[in-house]
Amino acid sequence: MPSHNLAHITIDDLEIYGYSVGGEETVIAMPQLDVCFDIGKAPDQVIPISHVLLTHGHIDHAAGIAYYLSHRAFCGQSPGTVLTPPSTIEPIRQILEGWGRLDGSRIPAKLVPVSPGDEFSIKPNLVARVFPTKHTPDAVGFCLIEKRKKLKDRYRGLTGPELVDLKKQGVIIDTPIQIPLVSYLGDTHYVDYSRLDDVANSRILIAECTFFSDEHVGRADAGRHMHIDEFAPLLERMNNKHIIITHLSRRTSVGQAKKMLRKALSEATFKKITFLMDRCNLQ
Repeated sequence: MPSHNLAHITIDDLEIYGYSVGGEETVIAMPQLDVCFDIGKAPDQVIPISHVLLTHGHIDHAAGIAYYLSHRAFCGQSPGTVLTPPSTIEPIRQILEGWGRLDGSRIPAKLVPVSPGDEFSIKPNLVARVFPTKHTPDAVGFCLIEKRKKLKDRYRGLTGPELVDLKKQGVIIDTPIQIPLVSYLGDTHYVDYSRLDDVANSRILIAECTFFSDEHVGRADAGRHMHIDEFAPLLERMNNKHIIITHLSRRTSVGQAKKMLRKALSEATFKKITFLMDRCNLQ
C-alpha cells in the first residue's frame, strides 16, 4: 500500500504525482522523466525515481532524503542522485552519517552541488538546467530541457541513403535544438521569471503561490513566498501551455484560490491553470 495519497495529473504524455501544502510537505514526481522535484517525506511512490532535484534544504522539502536514499539501497537499486545547492551538501552528509550509524549500515548517495547556470544530464537527450530563485540564500529552480536535432531545411526531401551519404562526407545535416519541457520554481519570493527564456517558454510551469488574501502580503514577504498580487501579473507574461500551482497555505482553500485567480487573470491564462491539490486530482 502506498505511504501517501498523492495528487495525480496527466498532461499530454507526462504523468505528475505529488503533494504540496505550504509548511507541511512538498514533493513533485515525474516518473517518465526519472526526476522528483524536492522529496518531502519520501513517499514510497517516488523511491524508484533515480534523480531528486532539491531546491533548498527546508524540512518540508527535504525531510525524507535519508529514507529515500536508504530505501533505494534496501530495494537493491543504484544510489539515488541528489542535485542540491552547495550549502546543503555537508548537512545532508551529516544526516546520512547519523542515520547510517543508527541503522547500522552506510547509506549510499550521489550528492551533486549545483548552482545557477549548471547543467546535469538526466538522460542522453534530457538535461536539468539550474536557475536562481529567491528563498534561502542559494535556493535554485530547475528546468528540464529536451535536446534534439532538426534536419536543416535544405536537406528536406532527400532520401535516407542520400542523407547517409552526406554524413559520410562530413556534411552537418541537422541543427541542435533545445525544448524546455518543465520548469519547477520551488519556494520563491517574486522574481520576474518571464525574463528567463527557458522558464518562460517551458511547456509546463510548476510554480508556488502560497498567499492570496490582502492581509497576508507581509507574511509572503517575511517568508519569501509568492503572493497573488505579484503572481497573477507574472503569469500573464509567461508563455507556458500548462501551469500547475503548488504550496497553497492552509489559510486558503483551493476553491477560494481559484475564485481569486479567475478574477485576477485573463480567461486564456486561467484556462492553463491546474491546482495540484485540487480534490479532483487526489487518488
